[in-house]
Amino acid sequence: MLLVDDLLLAPVWGLAWIFRKIRDAAEEEVAAEADTITAELSELYMRLETGRITEAEFEAREQVLLDRLEVIREATHGAGEDDGRGTRD
Repeated sequence: MLLVDDLLLAPVWGLAWIFRKIRDAAEEEVAAEADTITAELSELYMRLETGRITEAEFEAREQVLLDRLEVIREATHGAGEDDGRGTRD
């Protein structure tokens, strides 16, 4: 009977594996985007310190980057939170 169960559930396990791989790829992409934004912020601070941009330009661009970073952090932290039943949302 276990062999029959394994054969019947094989497509389900295959789909679950595919969805896990898709989730992992999406998480890696989000992490890479966060790293890119952090690097852009560092570059922005350097440009301000060297006088290549004004304080107004810095503040405007900084706010855009920080908003994007906050959206990414909320998405990643919200997706990984436990719902109290031992499962993810």
